[in-house]
Amino acid sequence: MHDRIGRNVNFFHLMKKTLNTLTIVNSPDDSALDELCDRLREKSSSLDQSDAWVGEQLSLCAQYGVFRWFVPQSLGGLGWTSSEVTAGYLKLAQACLTTTFVITQRTGACSRIVSSDNHELQKTLIPPLLDGSIFATVGISHLTTSRQHLQKPAMMVTPTDNGFIFDGFSPWVTGSPAADFIVMGGVTDSDEQIMAVVPTELENVIVSRPPELVALTASQTGQVSCQNVFVDQKYLIAGPLPNVMSSGVGANTGGHQTSTLALGLAKSAIDYVIQQAQSRDDLNKIGGELLSQWETLIDHLMAIARGQPLCSNEELRTSANSLVLRATQASMSAAKGAGYLATHPAGRWCREALFFLVWSCPRSVVDANLCELAGIQ
Repeated sequence: MHDRIGRNVNFFHLMKKTLNTLTIVNSPDDSALDELCDRLREKSSSLDQSDAWVGEQLSLCAQYGVFRWFVPQSLGGLGWTSSEVTAGYLKLAQACLTTTFVITQRTGACSRIVSSDNHELQKTLIPPLLDGSIFATVGISHLTTSRQHLQKPAMMVTPTDNGFIFDGFSPWVTGSPAADFIVMGGVTDSDEQIMAVVPTELENVIVSRPPELVALTASQTGQVSCQNVFVDQKYLIAGPLPNVMSSGVGANTGGHQTSTLALGLAKSAIDYVIQQAQSRDDLNKIGGELLSQWETLIDHLMAIARGQPLCSNEELRTSANSLVLRATQASMSAAKGAGYLATHPAGRWCREALFFLVWSCPRSVVDANLCELAGIQ
């Protein structure tokens, strides 16, 4: 029997409900999205509590139809464009970064299923993913940026006549204790890669207790191991292929999504500085300059989302990382001593900004950020 540490009715039962949609957000400009963001913002401070999980927040997002943004209309979704999704993520990230991060991982799983040629799998999983009655996430970081230094792949996959045997571990699986399904990837003996949906109820799927993080602990991100777990052929998404991560429409890793969340968090901090400037003239110039930089990066972000880039994804990521670090620390300085209280949002924003130094961060971005921190031009 596999271990489902931490999964109990106190933390995760909200993800198991069949949800009745209250209001559908039909566009990023819909007032219903502002209403949802207000509700998420009110709940964001509670996520610093021990063993917190964003189950209630995800339920709200399901009720407002957020999970339909990312799925084509042909499969029951709203089929939002890349620009619309980017604008939606910006607003969500300003309200609650933890919830938005979890949604990106949930959406990553959903997008892999949508882009697959396995239409039966789509028929089975897409409807409950759309209404929020099941939770899926991804365990594929070991195929890209994580654990690439190891001689032996973190997750080995052996094809059989009617399925695959997964053996190994995925180090960073967001929402793992709440997951019904995990989109996992692994490497075969012939150095090809396979991606499949792994039901967490299968025997010998072991969900470890997620560790305490500097921030976003409520994302419940931790290790999931598979000890010779057999996964039926019906759960195959793609492979065997030399590089399964590049297969399928819209399945590429990286891109502008991470920068979107960083700029959303930066805007929360900048808004706070500007608010404080209403009673402190010394902050007017600071808030105005940060806002100007943010607006420039938003122009670059939306240009990429429209497919008309003004800069590369990595250049945008480098600038977004720089801004979110500086803007959140400016909010701390503006808050003075009050900002250092555990209950003040400025402290949380500063800790959350550090996440962008490590989350799916290409080597060139890491080097650029290190040079800035060291004062190297």
